[in-house]
Amino acid sequence: MSKFLNEFKEFAVKGNAVDMAVGVIIGGAFGKIVSSIVDDIIMPPVGWLIGGVNFSDLKFTLPAVEIPGVENMTAATINYGNFLQTLIDFTIIAFCVFLLVKGINKLARKKKEETPAPEAPAPEPTAEEKLLTEIRDLLKKQQ
Repeated sequence: MSKFLNEFKEFAVKGNAVDMAVGVIIGGAFGKIVSSIVDDIIMPPVGWLIGGVNFSDLKFTLPAVEIPGVENMTAATINYGNFLQTLIDFTIIAFCVFLLVKGINKLARKKKEETPAPEAPAPEPTAEEKLLTEIRDLLKKQQ
């Protein structure tokens, strides 16, 4: 059991796990901000432009079916307005994440270009090259 706990401790303390946890928490908060922007700032003017439509009220009501013995059955609705708002939320979040990753990649490339690459040592000659060198040296001695 202690081996399992030690493995878990190593995993939890690693920088990647902590970074991932922070990213998830910040991502959740960012999602709420984007949802508020879409619901409270973007969608009202869009609804106003297309004739005063409130997207969250858009729905398709399915016909009510009367079942004997069941009183006051409410009709089911397909709330496609909420789906449209969620789709716009997703699009904005995906675009922001794209811009963030693009910016990080640009910084990483710039840093990589600024850092000089270490010079690779000259490769050691192969056995064939060594043999040819010896033959050349022997021929020079004979002349």
